[in-house]
Amino acid sequence: MSQKVTAHIRELEAMKKYPDPLFYKGDLALLHRPKVSIVGTRSPSVYTQNFTYTLAKALAKRGVSVVSGAAMGVDAIAHKGAGAENTIAVAANGLDIRYPAVNRRLIETIEARGLVLSQFDDGFKATGWSFVVRNELVVALGEILVVTEADMDSGSMRSVEYALKMGKEIYVCPHRLGESQGTNTLLAEGKAKPIYEIETFASRFGRKVKSEIPRDEFFYFCQSSPTFDAALERFGGRVYEAELEGVITIQNGIVRLE
Repeated sequence: MSQKVTAHIRELEAMKKYPDPLFYKGDLALLHRPKVSIVGTRSPSVYTQNFTYTLAKALAKRGVSVVSGAAMGVDAIAHKGAGAENTIAVAANGLDIRYPAVNRRLIETIEARGLVLSQFDDGFKATGWSFVVRNELVVALGEILVVTEADMDSGSMRSVEYALKMGKEIYVCPHRLGESQGTNTLLAEGKAKPIYEIETFASRFGRKVKSEIPRDEFFYFCQSSPTFDAALERFGGRVYEAELEGVITIQNGIVRLE
């Protein structure tokens, strides 16, 4: 059964109305860490999946609580990348319901080792408006908002509107033209900043890394759209494996992340 949060959470003063009641399952100590909110599409590209997971992991290694909405796609990947003990999931329903069902095991793990929050009492089923309410809480908790992929008309872009009203910095994952139109538009309008190097970005929090962060050199190398010959010379058979897995495509002798 969920419990009611009785302590005042300073970050939530940025919301249009302070959430009362607010329910939780898990460890409220995660609220006392630095926090970063990560949101994005429910159908991310492989490139976005890799980026989101690596970013969440790098932040968690520095003692940051990663906040997201427990939805499919980017949300779930952010929670998994951070690890259950380093993440805060915000639900759009009562906490006796694990929604979406596909993320049930993930949510249960976060309840046991991390923190799950909701503005809705047990028994409440998610509706269209409750997702909007959930999004505002996700944004309010984080020091900054990171959007790793988003279409123009999406819940992630409505989260951006909350972040702008709250005066929070917004960061995005760089995408090619014609992809992730929402985040590309934010960059074009100067409303967001790009994250070009994950470890450099994560290091802005200035905490000591708990352990060495595995760096996938192949992923970073392919971000620069190298030639097939250059990739083959440096990584050998890994190039063919990545192509078979759909991680990259090779067009006109150029390697591109999908």
